[in-house]
Amino acid sequence: MSLLSVIVPCFNEEENVELFYRELMKNESFFREKNIDIELIYIDDGSRDGTVGEVKRLHEKDGRVHMISFSRNFGKEAAMYAGLERAAGDYAVIMDVDLQDPPALLPDMFSYVEQGYDSVATRRVSRKGEPPVRSFFARMFYRLMKRISKTEIVDGARDYRLMTRKMVDAILSMKEYNRFTKGIFGWVGFETKWLEYENIERAKGETKWNFWKLLLYSLDGITAFSTVPLMISSLMGVLFCVVAFVMIVFIIVRKLIFGDPVSGWPSLVCIILMTSGVQFFCIGIVGQYLAKTYMEVKNRPIYVKKEEL
Repeated sequence: MSLLSVIVPCFNEEENVELFYRELMKNESFFREKNIDIELIYIDDGSRDGTVGEVKRLHEKDGRVHMISFSRNFGKEAAMYAGLERAAGDYAVIMDVDLQDPPALLPDMFSYVEQGYDSVATRRVSRKGEPPVRSFFARMFYRLMKRISKTEIVDGARDYRLMTRKMVDAILSMKEYNRFTKGIFGWVGFETKWLEYENIERAKGETKWNFWKLLLYSLDGITAFSTVPLMISSLMGVLFCVVAFVMIVFIIVRKLIFGDPVSGWPSLVCIILMTSGVQFFCIGIVGQYLAKTYMEVKNRPIYVKKEEL
Protein backbone atom coordinates (compact mmCIF):
# COMPACT_ATOMS: atom_id res chain seq x y z
CA MET A 1 0.00 0.00 0.00
CA SER A 2 1.00 3.61 -0.52
CA LEU A 3 1.11 5.84 2.55
CA LEU A 4 -0.25 9.40 2.64
CA SER A 5 0.94 11.70 5.42
CA VAL A 6 -1.60 14.40 6.24
CA ILE A 7 0.12 17.29 8.07
CA VAL A 8 -2.16 19.61 10.04
CA PRO A 9 -0.65 22.59 11.93
CA CYS A 10 -2.78 23.69 14.92
CA PHE A 11 -2.70 26.68 17.24
CA ASN A 12 -5.62 27.01 19.66
CA GLU A 13 -7.91 24.95 17.41
CA GLU A 14 -9.69 22.60 19.83
CA GLU A 15 -13.04 23.31 18.14
CA ASN A 16 -11.77 22.21 14.73
CA VAL A 17 -9.63 19.15 15.52
CA GLU A 18 -12.42 16.57 15.37
CA LEU A 19 -14.33 18.45 12.64
CA PHE A 20 -11.29 18.18 10.40
CA TYR A 21 -10.86 14.47 11.21
CA ARG A 22 -14.48 13.70 10.31
CA GLU A 23 -14.27 15.69 7.07
CA LEU A 24 -11.02 13.98 6.04
CA MET A 25 -12.43 10.52 6.72
CA LYS A 26 -15.23 11.15 4.22
CA ASN A 27 -12.53 10.25 1.66
CA GLU A 28 -11.88 6.86 3.29
CA SER A 29 -13.63 4.88 0.54
CA PHE A 30 -11.44 6.66 -2.02
CA PHE A 31 -8.30 5.78 -0.04
CA ARG A 32 -9.33 2.11 0.14
CA GLU A 33 -10.11 2.05 -3.59
CA LYS A 34 -6.67 3.49 -4.41
CA ASN A 35 -4.93 1.19 -1.88
CA ILE A 36 -3.72 4.19 0.15
CA ASP A 37 -3.16 4.09 3.89
CA ILE A 38 -3.02 7.38 5.79
CA GLU A 39 -1.31 8.84 8.83
CA LEU A 40 -2.76 12.04 10.26
CA ILE A 41 -0.14 14.21 11.95
CA TYR A 42 -1.43 17.10 14.05
CA ILE A 43 1.30 19.64 14.89
CA ASP A 44 0.39 21.48 18.08
CA ASP A 45 2.12 24.85 17.82
CA GLY A 46 2.13 25.66 21.55
CA SER A 47 -1.66 25.83 21.93
CA ARG A 48 -3.05 27.21 25.19
CA ASP A 49 -6.52 25.66 24.87
CA GLY A 50 -7.66 22.04 24.72
CA THR A 51 -6.14 21.22 21.31
CA VAL A 52 -3.72 18.62 22.73
CA GLY A 53 -6.48 16.90 24.67
CA GLU A 54 -8.69 16.68 21.57
CA VAL A 55 -5.87 15.10 19.53
CA LYS A 56 -5.12 12.60 22.31
CA ARG A 57 -8.77 11.59 22.38
CA LEU A 58 -8.70 11.00 18.62
CA HIS A 59 -5.45 9.04 18.97
CA GLU A 60 -7.10 6.66 21.43
CA LYS A 61 -9.94 6.10 18.96
CA ASP A 62 -7.79 5.86 15.81
CA GLY A 63 -4.13 4.78 15.91
CA ARG A 64 -3.48 6.54 12.61
CA VAL A 65 -3.72 9.91 14.42
CA HIS A 66 -0.34 11.22 15.61
CA MET A 67 0.81 14.45 17.23
CA ILE A 68 3.91 16.55 17.74
CA SER A 69 3.51 19.20 20.44
CA PHE A 70 5.88 22.18 20.61
CA SER A 71 7.26 23.63 23.86
CA ARG A 72 5.89 27.04 22.79
CA ASN A 73 4.48 28.78 19.75
CA PHE A 74 7.11 28.63 16.99
CA GLY A 75 4.81 29.63 14.11
CA LYS A 76 3.16 27.85 11.21
CA GLU A 77 6.37 27.66 9.19
CA ALA A 78 8.06 25.62 11.92
CA ALA A 79 4.94 23.47 12.28
CA MET A 80 4.90 22.62 8.57
CA TYR A 81 8.60 21.77 8.64
CA ALA A 82 8.13 19.52 11.69
CA GLY A 83 5.26 17.72 9.96
CA LEU A 84 7.24 17.12 6.79
CA GLU A 85 10.20 15.93 8.86
CA ARG A 86 7.98 13.46 10.73
CA ALA A 87 6.03 12.31 7.64
CA ALA A 88 6.85 8.76 6.57
CA GLY A 89 4.49 8.64 3.59
CA ASP A 90 5.10 8.16 -0.11
CA TYR A 91 3.00 11.32 -0.41
CA ALA A 92 2.49 14.24 1.96
CA VAL A 93 -0.18 16.92 2.05
CA ILE A 94 -0.29 20.06 4.21
CA MET A 95 -3.77 21.22 5.26
CA ASP A 96 -5.25 23.83 7.59
CA VAL A 97 -7.35 22.41 10.41
CA ASP A 98 -10.04 25.11 10.03
CA LEU A 99 -11.34 23.44 6.80
CA GLN A 100 -10.41 26.37 4.58
CA ASP A 101 -8.46 23.68 2.72
CA PRO A 102 -11.29 21.35 1.64
CA PRO A 103 -10.40 17.62 2.00
CA ALA A 104 -12.90 16.95 -0.80
CA LEU A 105 -10.21 18.08 -3.29
CA LEU A 106 -7.89 15.18 -2.41
CA PRO A 107 -9.29 12.72 -5.03
CA ASP A 108 -8.74 15.32 -7.78
CA MET A 109 -5.24 16.04 -6.47
CA PHE A 110 -4.31 12.35 -6.55
CA SER A 111 -5.61 12.04 -10.11
CA TYR A 112 -3.03 14.61 -11.24
CA VAL A 113 -0.23 12.91 -9.29
CA GLU A 114 -1.11 9.71 -11.14
CA GLN A 115 -0.65 11.66 -14.39
CA GLY A 116 2.96 12.35 -13.43
CA TYR A 117 2.90 15.62 -11.53
CA ASP A 118 5.26 15.87 -8.54
CA SER A 119 3.07 18.40 -6.77
CA VAL A 120 -0.57 19.49 -6.85
CA ALA A 121 -1.05 22.94 -5.34
CA THR A 122 -4.16 24.98 -4.65
CA ARG A 123 -4.98 28.66 -5.03
CA ARG A 124 -8.00 30.74 -4.18
CA VAL A 125 -9.63 32.58 -7.07
CA SER A 126 -11.49 34.91 -4.71
CA ARG A 127 -10.98 36.40 -1.24
CA LYS A 128 -14.63 36.52 -0.26
CA GLY A 129 -15.03 37.03 3.48
CA GLU A 130 -11.65 38.75 3.97
CA PRO A 131 -11.39 42.42 5.03
CA PRO A 132 -10.93 44.60 1.89
CA VAL A 133 -7.72 46.20 3.22
CA ARG A 134 -6.15 42.81 3.88
CA SER A 135 -7.14 41.54 0.42
CA PHE A 136 -5.70 44.66 -1.25
CA PHE A 137 -2.31 44.36 0.46
CA ALA A 138 -2.19 40.62 -0.20
CA ARG A 139 -2.65 41.21 -3.93
CA MET A 140 -0.02 43.96 -3.87
CA PHE A 141 2.43 41.61 -2.14
CA TYR A 142 2.06 38.91 -4.81
CA ARG A 143 2.45 41.48 -7.60
CA LEU A 144 5.58 42.84 -5.94
CA MET A 145 7.08 39.36 -5.49
CA LYS A 146 6.39 38.55 -9.12
CA ARG A 147 8.45 41.58 -10.16
CA ILE A 148 11.37 41.35 -7.75
CA SER A 149 11.86 37.59 -7.31
CA LYS A 150 12.82 34.84 -9.74
CA THR A 151 10.97 32.30 -7.60
CA GLU A 152 7.40 31.54 -8.66
CA ILE A 153 4.92 32.66 -5.97
CA VAL A 154 1.35 32.47 -7.28
CA ASP A 155 -1.31 34.96 -6.22
CA GLY A 156 -3.82 33.31 -3.92
CA ALA A 157 -1.59 30.27 -3.35
CA ARG A 158 -2.38 28.19 -0.28
CA ASP A 159 -0.10 25.95 1.74
CA TYR A 160 -2.56 23.16 0.82
CA ARG A 161 -0.39 21.03 -1.45
CA LEU A 162 0.01 17.33 -2.22
CA MET A 163 3.64 16.32 -2.82
CA THR A 164 5.56 13.23 -3.78
CA ARG A 165 8.33 11.89 -1.56
CA LYS A 166 11.11 13.33 -3.70
CA MET A 167 9.68 16.86 -3.42
CA VAL A 168 9.28 16.48 0.35
CA ASP A 169 12.93 15.39 0.62
CA ALA A 170 14.00 18.41 -1.45
CA ILE A 171 12.11 20.77 0.89
CA LEU A 172 13.62 19.12 3.97
CA SER A 173 17.10 19.64 2.54
CA MET A 174 16.52 23.40 2.94
CA LYS A 175 17.13 23.74 6.67
CA GLU A 176 17.11 27.53 6.83
CA TYR A 177 15.81 29.08 10.07
CA ASN A 178 13.94 31.96 8.40
CA ARG A 179 11.42 29.95 6.41
CA PHE A 180 8.95 31.16 3.80
CA THR A 181 7.40 27.94 2.58
CA LYS A 182 5.44 29.45 -0.31
CA GLY A 183 8.76 30.56 -1.77
CA ILE A 184 10.48 27.27 -0.93
CA PHE A 185 7.79 25.35 -2.84
CA GLY A 186 8.59 27.41 -5.94
CA TRP A 187 12.36 27.38 -5.45
CA VAL A 188 12.75 23.59 -5.35
CA GLY A 189 10.92 23.35 -8.66
CA PHE A 190 9.26 20.08 -9.78
CA GLU A 191 6.27 19.87 -12.07
CA THR A 192 3.25 21.39 -10.36
CA LYS A 193 -0.44 21.35 -11.23
CA TRP A 194 -2.55 24.22 -9.86
CA LEU A 195 -6.12 23.66 -8.69
CA GLU A 196 -8.38 26.68 -8.25
CA TYR A 197 -11.31 26.98 -5.86
CA GLU A 198 -13.49 29.64 -4.26
CA ASN A 199 -12.47 30.92 -0.85
CA ILE A 200 -13.99 28.97 2.05
CA GLU A 201 -14.47 30.61 5.43
CA ARG A 202 -13.27 29.01 8.66
CA ALA A 203 -15.41 26.29 10.16
CA LYS A 204 -15.09 27.63 13.71
CA GLY A 205 -12.99 30.08 15.67
CA GLU A 206 -11.06 33.13 14.52
CA THR A 207 -8.02 33.44 12.30
CA LYS A 208 -4.65 33.73 14.05
CA TRP A 209 -3.29 35.91 11.22
CA ASN A 210 -3.87 39.60 11.86
CA PHE A 211 -2.68 42.40 9.57
CA TRP A 212 0.57 42.96 11.52
CA LYS A 213 1.54 39.27 11.42
CA LEU A 214 0.84 39.11 7.68
CA LEU A 215 2.95 42.25 7.12
CA LEU A 216 5.90 40.72 8.98
CA TYR A 217 5.39 37.46 7.09
CA SER A 218 5.50 39.31 3.77
CA LEU A 219 8.77 40.99 4.79
CA ASP A 220 10.18 37.52 5.53
CA GLY A 221 9.18 36.46 2.03
CA ILE A 222 10.77 39.48 0.36
CA THR A 223 14.08 39.18 2.21
CA ALA A 224 14.18 35.38 1.79
CA PHE A 225 13.71 35.30 -1.98
CA SER A 226 14.85 38.63 -3.36
CA THR A 227 17.88 40.92 -3.07
CA VAL A 228 16.22 43.67 -5.12
CA PRO A 229 15.61 45.90 -2.03
CA LEU A 230 19.39 46.00 -1.48
CA MET A 231 19.89 47.02 -5.09
CA ILE A 232 17.21 49.72 -4.75
CA SER A 233 18.94 51.17 -1.67
CA SER A 234 22.24 51.27 -3.58
CA LEU A 235 20.63 52.99 -6.57
CA MET A 236 18.99 55.55 -4.30
CA GLY A 237 22.38 56.33 -2.79
CA VAL A 238 23.89 56.85 -6.26
CA LEU A 239 20.91 58.97 -7.36
CA PHE A 240 21.20 61.32 -4.36
CA CYS A 241 24.95 61.69 -4.89
CA VAL A 242 24.32 62.73 -8.51
CA VAL A 243 21.57 65.17 -7.48
CA ALA A 244 23.85 66.68 -4.80
CA PHE A 245 26.71 67.12 -7.29
CA VAL A 246 24.42 68.80 -9.84
CA MET A 247 23.03 71.17 -7.21
CA ILE A 248 26.54 72.11 -6.04
CA VAL A 249 27.57 72.96 -9.62
CA PHE A 250 24.34 74.93 -10.10
CA ILE A 251 24.90 77.00 -6.93
CA ILE A 252 28.53 77.77 -7.85
CA VAL A 253 27.64 78.82 -11.42
CA ARG A 254 24.75 81.00 -10.20
CA LYS A 255 27.03 82.72 -7.70
CA LEU A 256 29.79 83.37 -10.26
CA ILE A 257 27.47 84.61 -13.04
CA PHE A 258 24.66 86.40 -11.19
CA GLY A 259 26.25 87.05 -7.82
CA ASP A 260 23.18 85.70 -6.00
CA PRO A 261 23.77 84.89 -2.38
CA VAL A 262 23.00 81.37 -1.23
CA SER A 263 19.82 81.71 0.85
CA GLY A 264 16.87 79.71 2.06
CA TRP A 265 17.58 77.75 5.25
CA PRO A 266 14.06 76.19 5.27
CA SER A 267 14.70 74.48 1.94
CA LEU A 268 18.10 73.36 3.21
CA VAL A 269 16.52 71.80 6.29
CA CYS A 270 13.96 69.99 4.12
CA ILE A 271 16.72 68.60 1.90
CA ILE A 272 18.72 67.42 4.92
CA LEU A 273 15.65 65.76 6.43
CA MET A 274 14.80 64.04 3.14
CA THR A 275 18.30 62.71 2.53
CA SER A 276 18.59 61.60 6.16
CA GLY A 277 15.27 59.78 5.83
CA VAL A 278 16.49 57.99 2.70
CA GLN A 279 19.72 57.03 4.47
CA PHE A 280 17.84 55.56 7.44
CA PHE A 281 15.48 53.75 5.06
CA CYS A 282 18.41 52.15 3.22
CA ILE A 283 20.14 51.27 6.50
CA GLY A 284 16.88 49.64 7.59
CA ILE A 285 16.83 47.49 4.46
CA VAL A 286 20.41 46.37 5.06
CA GLY A 287 19.49 45.77 8.71
CA GLN A 288 16.67 43.39 7.73
CA TYR A 289 19.05 41.22 5.69
CA LEU A 290 21.67 41.40 8.44
CA ALA A 291 19.09 40.33 11.05
CA LYS A 292 18.15 37.30 8.94
CA THR A 293 21.82 36.39 8.55
CA TYR A 294 22.31 36.79 12.31
CA MET A 295 19.49 34.33 13.04
CA GLU A 296 20.83 31.83 10.50
CA VAL A 297 24.40 31.77 11.84
CA LYS A 298 23.11 31.13 15.39
CA ASN A 299 22.02 27.74 14.04
CA ARG A 300 19.12 27.42 16.49
CA PRO A 301 16.63 24.57 16.00
CA ILE A 302 13.56 25.46 13.98
CA TYR A 303 11.33 24.10 16.75
CA VAL A 304 11.57 22.40 20.16
CA LYS A 305 9.46 19.30 20.70
CA LYS A 306 7.66 18.88 24.01
CA GLU A 307 5.62 15.74 23.40
CA GLU A 308 4.95 13.23 20.63
CA LEU A 309 2.27 10.63 20.03
